[in-house]
Amino acid sequence: MNKDFDVIIFGATGFTGRLVAEYLNTSYGVGGEVKWAMAGRNADKLAEVRDLIGAPKALPLVTANATDAPSLELVARRSRVIITTVGPYQLYGEPLLAACVKAGTDYVDLCGEPGWMGQMIAKYEAQAKASGARIVFSCGFDSIPFDLGVCYLQDQARQRFGSAMPRVRGRVRGMKGTFSGGTVASMLATFESVSRDPSLAKSLANPFALVPGFKGPTQPTGTSAVYDEVAKSWVSPFVMATINTKNVHRTNALLGYAYGRDFVYDEMMLDGDGSAGKSRAKSQTRNSKIQMALLWFAPTRALLRRFALPKPGEGPSKRAREAGNYDLLFIGERPDGCTLRVSVKGDKDPGYGSTCKMIAESALCLVQDVSPATTGGGIWTSGAALGLALIKRLQAKAGLTFSLES
Repeated sequence: MNKDFDVIIFGATGFTGRLVAEYLNTSYGVGGEVKWAMAGRNADKLAEVRDLIGAPKALPLVTANATDAPSLELVARRSRVIITTVGPYQLYGEPLLAACVKAGTDYVDLCGEPGWMGQMIAKYEAQAKASGARIVFSCGFDSIPFDLGVCYLQDQARQRFGSAMPRVRGRVRGMKGTFSGGTVASMLATFESVSRDPSLAKSLANPFALVPGFKGPTQPTGTSAVYDEVAKSWVSPFVMATINTKNVHRTNALLGYAYGRDFVYDEMMLDGDGSAGKSRAKSQTRNSKIQMALLWFAPTRALLRRFALPKPGEGPSKRAREAGNYDLLFIGERPDGCTLRVSVKGDKDPGYGSTCKMIAESALCLVQDVSPATTGGGIWTSGAALGLALIKRLQAKAGLTFSLES
């Protein structure tokens, strides 16, 4: 079926959506190899964004409302893939996802809400397979650098040893920048969902929550300061591990358990060795536990919404986004004690500067690089659907580097 566009950005008037549009305009132009459009509720605001990012008047604008199913179905029918930055997805995401599934249209988002993702897998997986829609969650900082970091490590392991590594440690060596306002808003919405339905807490604690029917080996909890003998460093909890680890395990399952059914994976922050590292790790752990405990209280969440979250359309300056970066280490281990180390680095702020590029290139990877004949309809992860093809794009276009360390 012929489509009007390769890509439509839904939510282009929001801060992150605007950054995605700016990236596409700067990197691919308008009317060239990539046919793209911006979509949102208000045509006047879309026009303002078009002018703000310096795009020509020829850039198409499409009006649609996240709560209006007919308008969403029309948007889905017009494009090969939809990029949506409209979250929290548990509040606003399902109608657009359903429209894409119905139309057989590919979809990428920035979702870091495992409870909602699990519900969508149960509800729409079979329909997506039937329609050919390729639904790819978590195409930003959560969880592309982590999911693809493990993919890259396992590819290197197979080349060198002939098999995957059954144990992988994800370690954050450095991160300068901020999580996006959407990530924080999603965390708050998740806590509110659990407060309404306590049974969701069990799903959040289950590392295999996105792999229905599978119960793998016991995984590290990642909730306390410990000394990592393999990394030679003290480590402390990493706030995004809850979603990233679930996506990594789903990738393994979607790839036919290519990492093994006994695969073990965790993510932590590196704090250094010696007494200073131990002190930092314990302090980080204590602060993490206090912050998580406070988030269970509705008044705390209300204060964060009022004072901590950026207002709609707001976010860090271009200078701040470009000053950010991140450095991730992945260590694979074999039963014989042999290890393999790879790094994933990003040259921009993780929550905004890097995320806008990652989701845009994920969409284009579906359009240009990954055939439906090899990745059919279904609900996917970036690692399983896009894998090495996306790694190649991110290194060429998006300022990420994947490299083997000695």
